[in-house]
Amino acid sequence: MRGIRLTVAALAACALALTASPASAQAGITDEVTMTLGKDGTLHVVEKITGASGRLERTFITRTRYSDTADRVYEIADVKGGTLAGDVLTVTGKTVEYDVKGAVTTTDGVEELRWFAVNGWNQPVAKATVQVNGPGQVQNLSCFAGELTSAVGCTSASMDHSASQADFEQEDIAQGEALTVVVGYPKGSAKSGPIFEKRFSLAAAFTLDTVTGGALAALLVLMLGGVGLLYWTRGRDARAAGGDSGGGAPVQNGHFTPPDGVRPGQIGTLVDEQADVVDVTATIVDLAVRGYLRIDEQPRQTYDAPDWMLVQAQNAPVDALLPYERALYDAIFEGRDAVLLSQLSGTFATHLGKVRDALYADVVRQGWFARRPDTERTKWTTIGVVLIGVGLAATVALAWFTTYGLLGLSVVIAGGALAVGGQYMPAKTAKGSTALAQTLGFRQYLFSGDLGDVPEQHRVELFSRYLPYAVIFDGVEHWSRVVASVTGNGRQADNLYWYHGPAEWDLSKFAGSMRTFTTTTSGAISATRQFRSL
Repeated sequence: MRGIRLTVAALAACALALTASPASAQAGITDEVTMTLGKDGTLHVVEKITGASGRLERTFITRTRYSDTADRVYEIADVKGGTLAGDVLTVTGKTVEYDVKGAVTTTDGVEELRWFAVNGWNQPVAKATVQVNGPGQVQNLSCFAGELTSAVGCTSASMDHSASQADFEQEDIAQGEALTVVVGYPKGSAKSGPIFEKRFSLAAAFTLDTVTGGALAALLVLMLGGVGLLYWTRGRDARAAGGDSGGGAPVQNGHFTPPDGVRPGQIGTLVDEQADVVDVTATIVDLAVRGYLRIDEQPRQTYDAPDWMLVQAQNAPVDALLPYERALYDAIFEGRDAVLLSQLSGTFATHLGKVRDALYADVVRQGWFARRPDTERTKWTTIGVVLIGVGLAATVALAWFTTYGLLGLSVVIAGGALAVGGQYMPAKTAKGSTALAQTLGFRQYLFSGDLGDVPEQHRVELFSRYLPYAVIFDGVEHWSRVVASVTGNGRQADNLYWYHGPAEWDLSKFAGSMRTFTTTTSGAISATRQFRSL
């Protein structure tokens, strides 16, 4: 009896195995596809799906590579029995319908229909059958199964006796695999063609050929020529009135008289068209030389940083100062009698903007510029930056939609030229050009070494008055030595009337002290936020 039971169990196990194997082999959905090609080239597809488990989705292939510069596109429309989001179809019933455009190509005298009849399902396909009907007799047919680029034929492909219907079949299509069917019809059967879209590539977007090269050259000439014309009409200095190019001798009857009474800060702004740190430094020295303040060098140990005390002169006629000088004077002292230079970088911050504005307003008031130089620079530089932005946007648009991306670069180049050229747009008036010519003549005189017959008793004052202008002209070292060489009585002295040194200091050290003072002062001003843009 025990042997009979074992035999029965073995037979039952074999029967179970035999019945289970076919079920396992057929696991997956069954897809019955009917495709009808209309005369307008639209392919209508009906799919009946059975055996699905859970949510059923299909991702269509709607784009394939056609060439190095273009893709072939298939358009899916009029979906029924499901919802289409992008390329993903979510099936809501057992039958789904949709239309495909772009599946027909004219090749070798036939209209060839090519479509991925089965592909992209999120479940394996156990069996797929495809029936194709068209507007004419079948001229040829083929099918491919497996990977999208597979050349392996499907299980079967045939046509009926009248050659009006093509039938295909394939079993076991795994996820990621496809069944592609190809059916040929007589030329003219379907009045449509494939849909192509240009593929973006930098090489194609910025194609350089006769057309784009010529257009680029023409645009560059036009736009850069426009920038040049703008500078020619708006940015050039007017000619000096009467061709005046000299400033005359600055020493007359033992008194110092710069050309047209121009102050160092004004000269600095006139020469480089900017109110910058050297103009402020020279003005501080000029205020000291003219008796509005005194500079006291502080004693220090070997490794201490040098420092100076700026001391307010009592009863100085501050009302006689020019607006920019008064703004600087107030910024230095701000209700106090003395301040260390090292403290200025902190206390200057709220006032230096006023000094700069007053300097720019002064050169306009003098009639040297028709408009403030800083405003002119900002305006044209801003326009240039905006033009660069427009050019970049145009370049992106042209490169994406056409092959003329190079044309947008011409706008970018023109914008860059205008942004850089904007720094040179401030233009001097005829009066300003005359003042500049006199200033350059004064500079030549200053460094010629021909100091004239200056009375000895006036040399310290006169040579001190030269010093702020030497700061502007980068000649501090030379004129500091000249000032240190003499005093009112011709003998060496410990101090100047406007500059005092510490104990055991004399004028032999003045040149080094002055050089360090101007460098340190410019550094303190540069560290102030309002002057970083200068």
